[in-house]
Order: sequence, then C-alpha cells, then structure tokens
Amino acid sequence: MTITQHLGELTPRQAWQMLQDDPRAVLVDIRSAMEYLFVGHPSGAVHIAWIDEPDWTVNPHFVTEVRKLLLGGVVCDGEEGCAPVILICRSGKRSKEAGKALLEAGLKNVYHVDSGFEGELDEHHHRSTINGWRHDGLPWEQC
Repeated sequence: MTITQHLGELTPRQAWQMLQDDPRAVLVDIRSAMEYLFVGHPSGAVHIAWIDEPDWTVNPHFVTEVRKLLLGGVVCDGEEGCAPVILICRSGKRSKEAGKALLEAGLKNVYHVDSGFEGELDEHHHRSTINGWRHDGLPWEQC
C-alpha cells in the first residue's frame, strides 16, 4: 500500500510556531539570491534557491541540497516522525511547486508558507500590506 504524502500549508504564524515547537524543523527560503539578500529573509532561514539568476530555471540540485541540509536524507525516528521542512518564497507560489518536488523525491513532512515572505499584491501593487511573514511582524533580517 502506498501512502500519498501531501504538501502542508501553513500561515506565517503557524510556520513560526512550528519552528519554535520543534527544534528539528528547518525553514528554507527558496527565493533567488537577490531576493534573499536584498529584500530580506526570515531570521534563521537557510537559503536554497528553487529558481535563480542568471538563467531563471529550476535548480537541478534543489532536492539534493535540501537532503544535504537534512544530513543526507529525511531525519526520521519512530517516536517523533520526520523533521519538518518548511519552504518560503515571496508569495507562496514557488514554495508550493518546490514542495511538490520534494514530496515526489520521497521527503516527508514538507510544508510551505501560504502567503510567503512578502504576501499578495494589494490594489496599489504593493506587497507586505495584506499578508506574509513581514506583514505579520515575524523576525526577519536584511543585508
């Protein structure tokens, strides 16, 4: 019998709470290097780009890099299950795609932040005014 894994969806506050509650949980910022460095990123996030410059194509090493982050594979044990992997991008769209790729590669306990770091565009085409990590006042830093 095959168990189909599904991508968990978290609000920014739920993701922050999961990171506080489970020391094994890891937050992966999958945006481009420029977004990560200059727009800012959640404090403590690890950067592994899903799509990056200069070619703006999917990183062919993304799954491998996430596995390396997890010490060579999904960290699981009988009592606590697998370490949560939480993905975040700008608005939740790329992280959803990247999460599906991780699930297809056999990783378990994968989540994405539904509104991302900056959130959806408002009527003036501004971000961080409706939802997102920054909108919710969660810890972040900028280079």
